[in-house]
Amino acid sequence: MVVWLEGGLGVGKTTLVRALLRALGHRGSVRSPTYTLVEIYVISRIYWYHFDFYRFNLPEEFVDAGLGEYFRGDCVCLVEWPQKAVGYVPPADLVVLLQMAENGRVGEVVAYSEEGKRCLSELRSHWPVVAN
Repeated sequence: MVVWLEGGLGVGKTTLVRALLRALGHRGSVRSPTYTLVEIYVISRIYWYHFDFYRFNLPEEFVDAGLGEYFRGDCVCLVEWPQKAVGYVPPADLVVLLQMAENGRVGEVVAYSEEGKRCLSELRSHWPVVAN
């Protein structure tokens, strides 16, 4: 599963990842991967990779850093600033669009694959506030 996290600086992309991982049972720290490019978490035998490509100057840096090997069928990849690696980062199953709002933030989740549609459907069944 590839999830693109889109939105401007400070909109809460890393905060969303932190909340997601904690909700799944992760009790350790959740750091921003701005300088490390990727942070790795293992929850219930599932690998969760949190990427941040904000510091990329060229999309080819994705290849130079050897990040393609992380994008496999047996993990979840949460990607901040995917547009900085366009052409190299795999397409999204889900895109989470975050924006500032009057009293906080607003998020929109859009599915772009069958796996993404199944995931979104599952989210809606447990969290009815997730709308179309």
